[in-house]
Amino acid sequence: MEWSWLRDWWRLAKFRRGDRTDPTTAGQRDRRRASGSGAAVSGFTGSALPDIADTMQELEPVRFFVDRLDDSCDDASDDDDAAQRPAVDGEEGEQERRHHYHHPDRHLYFGATDAFYDDPYCDCEKCLNGDLDPTDGLDSDDSSTSGKQVVVAVCAMSKKSQSKPMKEILTRLQEFEYIRMVVIGEEIILNEPVDRWPLCDCLISFHSKGFPLEKAIQYAQLRQPYVINNLHMQFDIQDRRRVYAILQQEGIEIPRYAVLDRDSPDPKQHELVESEDHVEVNGIVFNKPFVEKPVSAEDHNIYIYYPTSAGGGSQRLFRKIGSRSSVYSPESRVRKTGSFIYEDFMPTDGTDVKVYTVGPDYAHAEARKSPALDGKVERDSDGKEIRYPVILSNAEKLISRKVCLAFKQTVCGFDLLRANGKSFVCDVNGFSFVKNSNKYYDDCAKILGNMILRELAPQLHIPWSVPFQLDDPPIVPTTFGKMMELRCVTAVIRHGDRTPKQKMKVEVRHQKFFEIFEKYDGYRYGHIKLKRPKQLQEILDIARSLLAEIQTKAADSEIEEKQSKLEQLKSVLEMYGHFSGINRKVQMKYQPKGRPRGSSSDDADAPKEPSLVLILKWGGELTPAGRIQAEELGRIFRCMYPGGQSRQPGVGEGPGAQGLGLLRLHSTFRHDLKIYASDEGRVQMTAAAFAKGLLALEGELTPILVQMVKSANTNGLLDNDCDSSKYQNMAKSRLHELMQIDREFTAEDRAAINPGNAISINLAMNFVKNPVQCCAQVHSLIRSLMAVVAVKRDDPKTRDAVLYHGETWELMGR
Repeated sequence: MEWSWLRDWWRLAKFRRGDRTDPTTAGQRDRRRASGSGAAVSGFTGSALPDIADTMQELEPVRFFVDRLDDSCDDASDDDDAAQRPAVDGEEGEQERRHHYHHPDRHLYFGATDAFYDDPYCDCEKCLNGDLDPTDGLDSDDSSTSGKQVVVAVCAMSKKSQSKPMKEILTRLQEFEYIRMVVIGEEIILNEPVDRWPLCDCLISFHSKGFPLEKAIQYAQLRQPYVINNLHMQFDIQDRRRVYAILQQEGIEIPRYAVLDRDSPDPKQHELVESEDHVEVNGIVFNKPFVEKPVSAEDHNIYIYYPTSAGGGSQRLFRKIGSRSSVYSPESRVRKTGSFIYEDFMPTDGTDVKVYTVGPDYAHAEARKSPALDGKVERDSDGKEIRYPVILSNAEKLISRKVCLAFKQTVCGFDLLRANGKSFVCDVNGFSFVKNSNKYYDDCAKILGNMILRELAPQLHIPWSVPFQLDDPPIVPTTFGKMMELRCVTAVIRHGDRTPKQKMKVEVRHQKFFEIFEKYDGYRYGHIKLKRPKQLQEILDIARSLLAEIQTKAADSEIEEKQSKLEQLKSVLEMYGHFSGINRKVQMKYQPKGRPRGSSSDDADAPKEPSLVLILKWGGELTPAGRIQAEELGRIFRCMYPGGQSRQPGVGEGPGAQGLGLLRLHSTFRHDLKIYASDEGRVQMTAAAFAKGLLALEGELTPILVQMVKSANTNGLLDNDCDSSKYQNMAKSRLHELMQIDREFTAEDRAAINPGNAISINLAMNFVKNPVQCCAQVHSLIRSLMAVVAVKRDDPKTRDAVLYHGETWELMGR
């Protein structure tokens, strides 16, 4: 037999004590209630104050919200504002007004003009003197629990609490029979003391810019509600140092990092040594590319620094502004003020994975284009950022569970980086929702509603039964249909149009060159390749030093003989004003007995002493035309698959069509796309330009190169294969013989040279006609060009002209 009705009756009956009928004490009590900001007017009687009408005019009417009491005041359900009701004089009118200050709406937004009084019970005459059937609760076990609800309060800034995702989820939570939603307005949060905030059984509160997290903690300590997202841990989420420390404690993979704390009194916490292509933070070296993050999670100005071999500079990330999320900058130096986290850059093929948990057993994942790629935010026709569904691996699902439990955030978002076959957590955002996913809204509301009722229904004696599927997290679908589809497209692409490749060889024996050779472990392999700026600078310093010795007559005869070669070495290395391994490199090969006879050396005799052959290579760079070619080819690939062409009549048949095409094959295409290139600069830049066209990217090629293009050992596809060199030499020998023929090609020559009747070879033979005469004509053109170069070099008007890619007349004449 349920006797809880007696408890409820006693709580209501306490208002009938003598002080309610004593005009003096009643007036004092009412004045106390009316004092202070946003005071609630309640409990006046007709004889309590002589000037009740004046007092009511002075006090702005505010609503008195009943928290735990169900809708026993039936006739209050039709009116929101007592001011709209007809005036009733006397005590009856006052009782009527007080009664209708109760707000009947179950889905409340508490604003600046709404006050809430701590007393959770209605004290109007109708409610207090209403009939209480002495048999209530004796004949039915459900009468004491009928109408009871769990009050769930949302405490956040208006920008968050009234956002579309939040409203979608609150609307679905409102459909639970035993849940009533209350959203606390921003004005109350900022301006009212916590003891005047609405009462609740469950609190959903989270930090954002301007939110007083300390007040929310005070409220939780005062009212002791069931808290969905732990409030104290939200302070840790605002500090990236604490985030990484917690992730490490939980054994979650994170990028290798170091903290540069310039605010620390310990000098060992802010030691920074910066070099051309790396920084050393507190003794830990980070080679470019690396990431520089402010320690405050509220600061979104994150920089990524690129190596000079990829073009240098940095990508500067910031919170989205319109359609931009980052911008490329030529600045390569790190920031000198503020505290930062430095970490390894993770190559993720240009994508970030955003994971959203709702409890430890549910995670929804989406991929988006990395903001570091080109800085342009991809948006759909509705202006929303385009995201792609992702299937999490078992290991990633375990990471989601660990993050949710470690930070005690039931609803939690974090960033996942997939790189090198592993998944790394690089940021934890706390409370965040998926946008534009009805499936997620349904799942989130269902899980939260069941979680809240499972925790609070027994405490509040609510007859709620646990659904069977509560512990069976919904599955997020990511693929559609069962039709056969194209699963892979493989392309082998040559680099685009390039400048002529140029090479200079010189034999050197100076001790300084041998020191460089030994420094970079040349004796181990017999050769070295120098491409880094620091290495090229060392070679340039040697060339300048030796040329200075020649000027002062301090150099030996062998060095003087190499003066022209050293000047050429110096001129090439000084091109562009900065070093980049993409367009220049120096190779050194060890010759135990000097340069062998039969080479193109300037020296006729082969000396017996060991020497080094220094080979300088430059040129062969991707031209602007080559870059356009590569981007255009990428656009062709994007639109070559059926459906890639424009839907407009007569538009879209060419390479400029902007349809989806190939990218429609799979929603997670960015994870499946792999681009490999050799270490040649022109090849890597071609690959980056191709990716730019394929993925419709914008901006500089350097960020695309670093994130999308992987260096690979492609020598097997080139001319270094031992089996192929034999046939290559045979082809060269045959071509050499053909170029000695001093007559036009005959039908027999054509049949022998081009047995397959290839169109390209036939066109080439028609152009050459007589091989000897053609070679003589080429030689004549070269001599004419050299004469023009000599004139231009000596002409004062053109002597200082800037040539293509910074070449000089002297270098061009060589």
